[in-house]
Amino acid sequence: MSTEPIQRRKLYQEIVDRLMQRIESGEIAAGEQLPSERELMEVYGVGRVAVREALQELARSGIVEISHGERARVVVPTAHLLIEQIAGGARHLLRMQPEMLAHLKEARLFLETGMVRCAAERATPDDVLRLQQRIEEHRASMVNLDQFMKLDMLFHREIARISGNPIFPAIVEALFGWASAYYQSIVRAPGAEALTLAEHQRIVDAIASNDPQRAVQAMEEHLTRANALYRQTGA
Repeated sequence: MSTEPIQRRKLYQEIVDRLMQRIESGEIAAGEQLPSERELMEVYGVGRVAVREALQELARSGIVEISHGERARVVVPTAHLLIEQIAGGARHLLRMQPEMLAHLKEARLFLETGMVRCAAERATPDDVLRLQQRIEEHRASMVNLDQFMKLDMLFHREIARISGNPIFPAIVEALFGWASAYYQSIVRAPGAEALTLAEHQRIVDAIASNDPQRAVQAMEEHLTRANALYRQTGA
């Protein structure tokens, strides 16, 4: 028998639970507004402070969005929003525990080699054309570091899109965002831009040939080289 004391819950947590029940049951659908603060106060017999705390908790969890002067609205769920919910925490984790970067690099290598395998198996001629266009745009941006970094992410995101899983592009974008502080030093390394473009071209060539094994090898070599630069720049 558990002897742990029963925790007293705050009033706003009860409101959160009741609103979540209504959302999950479909009573309040995605995209619809919640009742007004006054209505919620009357229905649940609580004060304005408790209602506002509950709405803020739902907003922090990505369940609703709050716009000034409007009632809270249930968020339409997307993969991007799902990943974005953990982005802030991941960035904080890397700041507080820089050693976690090694795990992030390992996760990226695992995920992106899997994505590029799927892309090589599924890519259409139009997909390959779009990837080639990404490389040309990337090459044209070499004089602008910020733009070069953005287009690098978009190239990898395009591969994730071709893989066919709608969650993968959001993950790629998040991975670049989480490690952006470290990534800048890699892009600034002498000759890194030209090497990155050459490696990207090898990846596209493998995808265009519908050769999953060669695509995986090209991606693995690309990311392994980048990971080595992380170490050389002191990240």
